[in-house]
Order: sequence, then C-alpha cells, then structure tokens
Amino acid sequence: MQVFITGGTGFIGSAIVRELLAAGHTVTGLARTPESAAKLVAAGAEARRGELIDPEGLRAAVVDADAVIHCAFIHDFANFAESVRTDRQAIQVMVDALAAAGGSKIFVSTSGTATLPAGRIGTESDAGDAEGPTGHRVPAELVTLTAADQGVRSALIRLPPSVHGPGDHGFVPILVDLARRTGVSAFLGSGDNRWPAVHRDDAAVLYRLTVERLADGSVPPGSVLHGVADTGVPFREIAGIIAERMGLGPAESRGADHFDWFAMFAGIDNPTSAAVTEQRTGWQPTRTDLLSDLRSPAYDDVFGGSRS
Repeated sequence: MQVFITGGTGFIGSAIVRELLAAGHTVTGLARTPESAAKLVAAGAEARRGELIDPEGLRAAVVDADAVIHCAFIHDFANFAESVRTDRQAIQVMVDALAAAGGSKIFVSTSGTATLPAGRIGTESDAGDAEGPTGHRVPAELVTLTAADQGVRSALIRLPPSVHGPGDHGFVPILVDLARRTGVSAFLGSGDNRWPAVHRDDAAVLYRLTVERLADGSVPPGSVLHGVADTGVPFREIAGIIAERMGLGPAESRGADHFDWFAMFAGIDNPTSAAVTEQRTGWQPTRTDLLSDLRSPAYDDVFGGSRS
C-alpha cells in the first residue's frame, strides 16, 4: 500500500515509518525542511516538501496515496489553541481531498486520551469532552470521524500523555527539566491521578494495523481506537522514579503554580482502556511498561546519564 504520513520524522512518526516499511508498504512523508527530507530518505521512505499550513500542498500530497496517516502536531503549548486550530484545518483539507479523489481512501488521524472525561476509565465509545483541559482537540476528532460520511475509511487513534521510549522528548522530559530547575520532583495534590502510557514501538504497530484493518474491513470506518498499554500509572509513581534517578529527595506534593502551564497535564486523571482496540485490530502491546522504561538505560540521556 502507498502510505503518506505527516510527522514522519518525529518521535512517534519515525517509528511508524519503520514499521510500515518493514511490513512492505511504500511510504512518503511530509517534510518541512531539507533536514527532515534527508531523514525520511535515510529511513527508506520518499520525502515530499511541505507543511501543515500549506493547504494546496497537502491536497496534492494526499491524492496519490492509498492511505494517509496524520500524526504531526505543532507542540507549541504556549499557543496551544493555535496549534489545535492548525491541526483541525489540516485534517479538514486532507479529508476533503481524499473524499474528492474517491476510491474509499484511508485516513488515520491522531488525538489524545486527555480529551476523555476525567476520573473514570475511558473507552473507545466515549466522546471527547469539549469542556476538558484539552477540549480544543475535540472538533478535530469529529472531522476525522465524520470523514466516513464522505466515503473516506477513517479512524482516530488516541494516544496517552506518555508515549515513551528512547529519544522521548515529550512530557516526561518536561518533568525532568522542571525537577532539575527547581530541585524537587513533584506531583500535584495527592498524586493519585493516573496517566495511561504506551511504548512508541507498540504505538507504531497499532498505526500499521489500523491501516491494514481499515483496508480489509476489520475496522469499520469512523472508528475510535486507543493506543494504550498501561491503563493508568499513578502520577506520584512517575515523580518518584524521577526523584530517584536524579538523586533528589522523595517526590513531594506541590500546587499548580509549581507546574505553571503544565499543571493541566500534571493533574489530569486519565485512566484509559484499549480493550476494544485490541479486539478489533489484534493489537497486543509487547514492549516494556512506562515505569520500567524510566528505570532503564533508554532514559539515561533524559536523566543526564544518572541511574539509581
């Protein structure tokens, strides 16, 4: 299958590219810079120069593909609403182009489990909470899901707050940097709130399976899938391992001011199930869990080479 991917040189996207190529698919990736293009070519994919804010370029890029995977996102949390708006507009452009091309094209997009209602185990049948801390992303989710009404075989993959593995530059490194600057590894309140998690290589397998199962009809168009291996890891335990590895005292409770803009993620209680996803796709996560990964050499670079 000819697959076009956005975000193909990112932490998750590069793993998806490797997974697709290993399974025999042909991959073309969107490349914003010459450096990104070179990385795609080095991985064995083709590169197409362009960016999310270029509608005409996106339209031209997706029409030749059998399937499109969208996992790019502008991670500017200081301007989160604008990043979300750009994401939604890019999804709409790609969906409309695939629908116009006909032939039941495949579209797999990405959102986060943090859109789910907090405080209980979220499932694939739960709609995103537009009033929640990341409710800005719900309209983009709806664009993907309603693409099925336009004849596009679409699916939405929600990823957890922690997608972990070597090269992680997401939320855990943010927490490590905060601990380094303040001298304390902290949790918000009691720290009993739960983060789901998945290893990036497991997530990559799910993207590949989703494309293939949409193609063979095992996954119905308009499906929501959850890329979650750890249903819910208490945030206090994550902070504790960070404290251990950095040689700090025990992790401590702090208020929202300690976390600044990150408080909305530090305090989210987001346990999430992937039972339906596993049943529909046959996906079975096999890589290490989050807490074990944080203790492993995979995170030596994040912790500056220190290990407890």
